[in-house]
Amino acid sequence: MNIIYIHGLDSDANSTKGILLESYCQQHHADINVYRPDLNSAPTQVFEQLVRLVTELNREDKTVLIGSSLGGYFSTLVSNHIGCPALLLNPSIQPHVTLQRFAHEFLELPENQILHTTAGGWEITPADLQWFADHQLVSINYPHKIAVLLKEDDELLNAELSKDFYQTQGATVTVQAGGDHRFTDFGEQLPMVIDMLQRLLST
Repeated sequence: MNIIYIHGLDSDANSTKGILLESYCQQHHADINVYRPDLNSAPTQVFEQLVRLVTELNREDKTVLIGSSLGGYFSTLVSNHIGCPALLLNPSIQPHVTLQRFAHEFLELPENQILHTTAGGWEITPADLQWFADHQLVSINYPHKIAVLLKEDDELLNAELSKDFYQTQGATVTVQAGGDHRFTDFGEQLPMVIDMLQRLLST
């Protein structure tokens, strides 16, 4: 099995969860390969990069996605496009709305105006926000291949909105009490996470 870990907004290839996942698999599941691409690029490039990577890896072995926050949004898009399984951690479902916080002072801006630079170096522009608006999540094409883990006390995103969207679409949703947006107890949940991924692959 191949796992592609898709990091969130202010992260990169060396995200804590991605490294924890890779270390756990190296110790307990030597047959699982973990890939941690850096996705600090414009959204159209991220989407194309992920589709290409999944397609290439699927030629060798079955491939699944784990997406955190904005990575959950991209995982959903990619799954809708090519049908690969995905596990989503506190996924962002409305980046065209939530990322408007970087443009709150501006009305009309050049599409290449830099609104915010992420910790990983992605320079967000109005053109990126428009791309997200043009690629909103309105349906799930393969709900049986999607599982969602939500933290009830996510301080950044509305867990209730995500729960309602994915449940309505028929995906499997698990809401965990407490917690935070970053899923700081992810390391403790890795045995369950691997089990969930293996179940998704068998559907």
